[in-house]
Amino acid sequence: MASSLETTFSREWLRRGALACVLWPLSLLFRGLAAVRRGLYALGVSHAERLPVPVVVVGNIFIGGTGKTPLTIWLVDALRAAGFRPGVVSRGFGSTDAAPREVSAVSTPAEVGDEPVLIAARTGCPVFVGRARAAAGEALLAAYPEVNIIVTDDGLQHYALARDIEIVLFDGRGVGNGWTLPAGPLREAPSRKRDFTVVNAPELTAALCTAIAPPGAARGGAPAAPWQMRLAGDVAERLAERSERMTLAELARRAGQGDGLRVAAAAGIGNPGRFFAMLRTAGLEPQELPLPDHHDFKDRPFANVEADFILVTEKDAVKCWQIEELRNDPRIWVVPVSARIDAALADQIVEKLRGRTPA
Repeated sequence: MASSLETTFSREWLRRGALACVLWPLSLLFRGLAAVRRGLYALGVSHAERLPVPVVVVGNIFIGGTGKTPLTIWLVDALRAAGFRPGVVSRGFGSTDAAPREVSAVSTPAEVGDEPVLIAARTGCPVFVGRARAAAGEALLAAYPEVNIIVTDDGLQHYALARDIEIVLFDGRGVGNGWTLPAGPLREAPSRKRDFTVVNAPELTAALCTAIAPPGAARGGAPAAPWQMRLAGDVAERLAERSERMTLAELARRAGQGDGLRVAAAAGIGNPGRFFAMLRTAGLEPQELPLPDHHDFKDRPFANVEADFILVTEKDAVKCWQIEELRNDPRIWVVPVSARIDAALADQIVEKLRGRTPA
């Protein structure tokens, strides 16, 4: 039922159908309350905790996945290359503990969330999770005093943590029907100010750019024109032994020729279609198995899947690894992806940070 309801709303949020129109008056109330809440923090009525190091927030106003985790990983790598020593804080979706907690090599997605586990593994930088991001940041800095910049994975609407730079991420869905919850997919109005706009899409059209970064959306004079992000992945790694690899091109060749390999693909992310589209670009035509975002895989979704290869995202792989049956399933292969963005974006972010970093 939950999956069916999610599908219904996802469909309605991309158009202005009957259900969206019925909910539109409620969306005006939601939009107004969101603006009031943001205004209270801006005016200092509500207190925002400021950490002793600069804070960069990576977030979205479109509900669900737009690619924040790959962008966070890219940003951490870019900041490290520029001489910074970054740390990451996150809410940790599904975390069992509200208090600040470090993501270690033995942390599980059930304890700290799937995305923080992936970020820690891919970046090697300190990662802390907690319901209160400011408290998580303070705990991180106490444990790692050498860290001189904090990147927040998600948390755009978590105004209790003061921030120096806001990066708002969209994908090819743009702003959907342009309405806020519950009539549309937006947490805030598209005109919400930000420092940088990034769009995760294979193509940037003029209409898409105008919708996601309307005039006046820039904060502090930063250019509002969006930066394009592409997610690229060209290899698959066996879940049971990640050193065993095969290019997607080779897998596509084998599946399309005499070998007759059957390929399926599963994605428990906010926009599964983006993962499937990437695989099709690589020449594959997999059986598509879309799953709810943050799916825990405890329902054995592959038990009746007839396939020689089952391709999954890295975010899903960290949960599959926790289940012995899936960890030992030779059919499951992981497709790592990396964000590809113009390096000039990193230069502009670093330029805005210069002078804000404590000596």
